[in-house]
Amino acid sequence: MSSTQGGSHSLAFRVMRLCRPSFQVESPLLVDPIDLLTGEDLFDDPIASSNLSRLFPSSNLSRLFPSSNLTNNKSNETDLSYRHRFQLQNPSDSMGLSGLLVLPQAFGAIYLGETFCSYISINNSSEYEVRDVVIKAEIQTEKQRILLLDTSKSPVETIRAGGRYDFIVEHDVKELGAHTLVCTALYNDGEGERKYLPQFFKFIVANPLSVRTKVRIVKENTYLEACIENHTKSNLYMDQVDFEPTQNWSAAILKADKHHSEVDCSTRDIFKQPVLIKAGGGIHNFLYQLKQSSDGPAQIKVEGSNTLGKLQITWRTNLGEPGRLQTQHILGSPFARREIELQIAEVPSVTLLEKPFSVRLTLTNHLDRKMGPFEIFVSRRDLQEEKTVMVNGAQTLVIQQVEALSSMDFNLNLIATRVGVQKIRGITLVDQGDNKTYDPVPDYEIFVDLD
Repeated sequence: MSSTQGGSHSLAFRVMRLCRPSFQVESPLLVDPIDLLTGEDLFDDPIASSNLSRLFPSSNLSRLFPSSNLTNNKSNETDLSYRHRFQLQNPSDSMGLSGLLVLPQAFGAIYLGETFCSYISINNSSEYEVRDVVIKAEIQTEKQRILLLDTSKSPVETIRAGGRYDFIVEHDVKELGAHTLVCTALYNDGEGERKYLPQFFKFIVANPLSVRTKVRIVKENTYLEACIENHTKSNLYMDQVDFEPTQNWSAAILKADKHHSEVDCSTRDIFKQPVLIKAGGGIHNFLYQLKQSSDGPAQIKVEGSNTLGKLQITWRTNLGEPGRLQTQHILGSPFARREIELQIAEVPSVTLLEKPFSVRLTLTNHLDRKMGPFEIFVSRRDLQEEKTVMVNGAQTLVIQQVEALSSMDFNLNLIATRVGVQKIRGITLVDQGDNKTYDPVPDYEIFVDLD
């Protein structure tokens, strides 16, 4: 990690990022000489098969022909000349993984949502011991400073000549952009002079994911699609991608039907399979169905808030390093505030031709004051269109008053004049006080049967 320092001091900071090793991959192509020089009919020739043990290593023969008596007990595993290093000794060797791990050779990339862990060593390079060492370590971003270590209340008594004092700091990365690890030491040198040593280690925090969301409304159902793209150089295994809705919404994730073997698996409910998003641009889509809660506070419903909620995302990399992100509030399509709303609440399960039936309507007052009186009737928007569902009895209903932030139910008597699928249409609401006409109730389909 790069640092800046000025002046002559007895002490110096050394910083090393603590991160996991990576898998060592053998880049040369491993080959099996048997596959290159022989065919499938090799053992059809008894003379050729009898000379195989002199031409090829015994380990290759035992792998391909374990029941053959052509191999001997001698193995080339103890051969230190490396003359067989490019030969395929085991089928798994073709993956290129050698089974060895490689320690990090550079600082590496740091991503938002990860935990930054650093090993810090303060070294005394002078010929005298230093005393009463007060050490501080903090992370500085564009917005804030976060204290990671402070030994002011219990200073390090002494650090001998040529000695060191080591410690580890951790920080959950929650901001993008430039970060600076600030390490300071206040100490007494060999001559008893009080000195102050600051050092700065800079690094950049990048974004591991991009989350694109889209809200769709299909037949009064609200759906949220979230597309997550991996911008890192390693595979990410999503442990959790949950949508946390706001108070007036509920959410359920929608998944494709699984294969019957997965459904019947006894471990399915115990071990949750993570979702793999491949390195360098891999994507995965998640789909949620959102429903507006019916038991939320009335005022929230009135204001028509279009804030849906947040996504909580947790993942792990190839060697298990955890990461966690939370998106900002996701907004849906804003909907207009309705002062007064009339809806069809219930219709009979069976509707018979030319038999009267009742439809239950709900009139809701979203305002904080009493409203009314109201007049309800079935309008004739198109005089040329034949009405198949008509009012039976009084053509107009009058509702005297509706209390503030409340609703009331009432019945409207209708009759159907034609069989088949028919529509209840044209139910209209008028405020008699100011003669204001509200939007008509949406058309509602019913099935009319014979007697």
